[in-house]
Amino acid sequence: QVQLLESGGGLVQPGGSLRLSCVVSGSIFSSYAMCWYRQAPGKQRELFAAINTGCGTNYADSVKGRFTISRDNAKNTVYLQMNSLKPEDTAVYYCNTPGRTPLFYWGQGTQVTVSS
Repeated sequence: QVQLLESGGGLVQPGGSLRLSCVVSGSIFSSYAMCWYRQAPGKQRELFAAINTGCGTNYADSVKGRFTISRDNAKNTVYLQMNSLKPEDTAVYYCNTPGRTPLFYWGQGTQVTVSS
């Protein structure tokens, strides 16, 4: 059974940086496109960054130029480097495959709070 384990969240001041990690166990990780999602309080979960098997990337306008998604297939891990964080980036962050019905059960996510 595939498990997703997100980590790296925390409390950071506006303008700060964080690096999130998501370890994907129990699958042929390199065969899957992966995405980062986030869910802010009272809002639906949204997909905002994706990386395909060839390391091509796509971003929502809200994070473009500030966030970078990457992957290390040898470590079964997808990363999210977040710079210039804003209070509106506060959310629980998750990883999974793309689509309305991602392939894997959701992990617990990692909380990111941007506040002074």
